[in-house]
Amino acid sequence: MPEGIYSAAAGMAAQQTRLDSLANDVANVNTAGYKQQRVGFRDLVYQAEQGVPVGAGSAPVDIGRSFAQGPLAQTGDSLSVAIAGPGFFQVRRSDGSTALTRDGRLALDANGAIVTSTGEHLVPPLTVPKGTDASAIVIAANGAVSVGATAIGRLSIVDVPSPGSLAPAGDNLFAPTAASGAPAAVTSATVQQGYLEGSNVDLASAMTDMIEAQRGYELASRAIKTQDQLLDVANGLVK
Repeated sequence: MPEGIYSAAAGMAAQQTRLDSLANDVANVNTAGYKQQRVGFRDLVYQAEQGVPVGAGSAPVDIGRSFAQGPLAQTGDSLSVAIAGPGFFQVRRSDGSTALTRDGRLALDANGAIVTSTGEHLVPPLTVPKGTDASAIVIAANGAVSVGATAIGRLSIVDVPSPGSLAPAGDNLFAPTAASGAPAAVTSATVQQGYLEGSNVDLASAMTDMIEAQRGYELASRAIKTQDQLLDVANGLVK
C-alpha cells in the first residue's frame, strides 16, 4: 500500500520540476536570445509484486534546451546584433572562463571595448577608438566590424557539436561541457546589425503545458489522499 503513496509523491515532485521550468520560460519570454528549457520524465525502478511489475513513479530528466531560432526584431540600434542561423557569440567571463550566448545586446565600455549587456568582453576582443559614437560602428553580415574606413576586427560566431548539452551559466550564458564539445568557428550563419533575436518560447504553448503540469500535480496529490484513506480503512479492519 505505501508504494502507491511513494509513486504519487514522486509524480508530484516531477511535475513540480516541470512547472518550475515552464515558469522560468514564461518569465523570460521577452529576454533576447533566451532558449526554452526542456524537461522529460523517466520511469523509476520496477519491482515484482505477486508476479506483477509495479513501478515506483517517475522522475524528471533535464533534456537540454531547444536552440531553435527565435524571431528577429528590428531595433535600429547599431550595437544590437542577431545571429541568423546556428552558432553563438563567445565571451570572456570575469573569472577568465569562456561562455556562449545568443544575446546580441552589445555596448561600449569606458575604454571603447565592445561588451555584452552584462559587461563580458567578446572573444576575440573588439575595441573602437575612444569617443567613437556607437552609430558610426558598422557590422557586416560576415561579422566584420569597422568605423568609417577603419577596420576594427571581426565579430566571430562559434558553435558546438551538441548545443543541447551546454550548461546554463547564468545571465543568458552557456558554458561548454565535455558532452557539448568544444566551440569552433562556423561560416553558415550571418550577423544582422540593428536586430535582436527574441526568445524562442511560444507563450501559448508554455501556458498550455503549465496547465497540463498543474493538472498532473493535482491528480498525484489526489492519489496520495486516496491511498491515505485506504490505509485508514485497512487499519480499522485490523482493529
